Amino acid sequence: MVDEDRKFSKKILGLTIISKTGRKFGEVGDLVFETKSGELIHLQVQNPTPYAQKLDLEKSKEGDLLIPFNAVLAIGDMVVVSEEDII
Repeated sequence: MVDEDRKFSKKILGLTIISKTGRKFGEVGDLVFETKSGELIHLQVQNPTPYAQKLDLEKSKEGDLLIPFNAVLAIGDMVVVSEEDII
């Protein structure tokens, strides 16, 4: 399971995050896991766009914008999120 998590992490880091309507949020900078269960709970947004910065998104202790993983609709060349599920 750990090897699969690492492969997934390497695949998703740096991908552009967009909404299903095409609005860009930034790139995936890091992944936030629940330490006890290992469940992926957030994507940390790297290089957030002005659009993402004006949204009332949850932030990490360091001030990085976070997108809940349950808002992710698809992962391919980009990460597509449901805007309705994050704002």
